Amino acid sequence: MISGAFAAALTPLTAGGTALDEPAFAPYVEFLAAGGVDGILACGTTGEGILLTLEERRRAAELFLAAAGARGLPVAVHCGAQTTADTAALAAHAAGAGAAAVAVIAPPYFALDERALQAHFEAAAAACAPLPFYVYEFEARAGYAVPLAVIERLRATVGNLRGLKVSDKPWEKFEPYLLEGLDIFVGHEALIPQGLAAGAVGAVSALASAFPELIVSAVRQPETADLGPVRSALERFPLQAAAKLVVARRGVPIGPDVRRPLRTLTDAEQAELETWLESSSPVPAP
Repeated sequence: MISGAFAAALTPLTAGGTALDEPAFAPYVEFLAAGGVDGILACGTTGEGILLTLEERRRAAELFLAAAGARGLPVAVHCGAQTTADTAALAAHAAGAGAAAVAVIAPPYFALDERALQAHFEAAAAACAPLPFYVYEFEARAGYAVPLAVIERLRATVGNLRGLKVSDKPWEKFEPYLLEGLDIFVGHEALIPQGLAAGAVGAVSALASAFPELIVSAVRQPETADLGPVRSALERFPLQAAAKLVVARRGVPIGPDVRRPLRTLTDAEQAELETWLESSSPVPAP
């Protein structure tokens, strides 16, 4: 069982975002581990996974697993892709490489009906069985929500279905997925206190990619969490590029590169973000 504070990890890139920056993976994982996270989600939304080639995604998963394994950190691998065949291939690789779990988002672009979605998730789960399988519910990125009826049918047909990561907001969209008997991870940081109080087992957070300490604190002491302002500050900019700048300013040798069509920050945006970092001091003192 995985639980607690998971970082939705960035993927270090180089050469203008066209290649993995392999030497940066280990120091980045060390940074996350030092921040106290309970685990890592590789190749998710924050990690630009959907934009990487299948071979890059396999290699990135292997690099995260190697670096995290040295620290005893579990790695869940996001394996959602446009086709069922690619999704299943990534899920099988993650299981063989030693992942702690596999997560899969509903394929974007085509709004699949319930029958198609169920078959897609069943194939992905079978490819990694008996590894724990999680549905990654994120309506804003998939373009449509996974119906609760599909989740209920998967509970009957997928023996390794362990739970969901739910990144929907507001609470009215999140709360229906708190299904008894499934482990639910909160994706949107502002909902962490309410989600944990209602039975969620942890959080998988984009903010934790750059501010792991904040998410660890929010999960350990949810009554004191106030992450909305930090999330809002980063969301003024392209998120992946902004998070990579923050991580670099915190001493990790990670470059600003992102995979197109994502873009890096403009000079003005970089200056604004650096000013915010200096003035707001979002990182707790050691």
